[in-house]
Amino acid sequence: MNAILFEIGIKDDVILGENVKIVTPVNLYGCHIGDNTFIGPFVEIQKDVTIGKSCKIQSHTFVCELVNIGNDCFIGHGVMFINDLFSEGGPAQGNKALWKSTFIGNHVSIGSNATILPVQICDYVVIGAGSVVTKNITEAGVYGGNPARLIKKRFPPQCNVATHK
Repeated sequence: MNAILFEIGIKDDVILGENVKIVTPVNLYGCHIGDNTFIGPFVEIQKDVTIGKSCKIQSHTFVCELVNIGNDCFIGHGVMFINDLFSEGGPAQGNKALWKSTFIGNHVSIGSNATILPVQICDYVVIGAGSVVTKNITEAGVYGGNPARLIKKRFPPQCNVATHK
């Protein structure tokens, strides 16, 4: 057999916070997982990814390089993060200079089977199941569709609703 086999698992370069719960099988390498976070089965989290504290990453989710997820976030089943926009007309072929980063704020919930392109999502956002996020989200609220659009404004608990328009 001439195949090159790669084993899945939790590599030595993963930094795990306290009270992290992981359901195997998973593929984690070069990432940082915050305290009290749950990682479900069949999840891949690549290097240069940071997952904040008290997050839940559900099964079959793929978190590619250059993703930063804040604290108290929920990532549903089968969510896909993308870092390559095919800016040269096709895959970057490993040219990381063509990859883009993604930043997810705190208290963000992303529904099952959503696709998140390289964007920034502010705090207190809900992304509906199956949505495709193609642009930055700068206002707290509920978003859905392809491309994801604001469905309903959401006011963070510490915000004064009277100051929002």
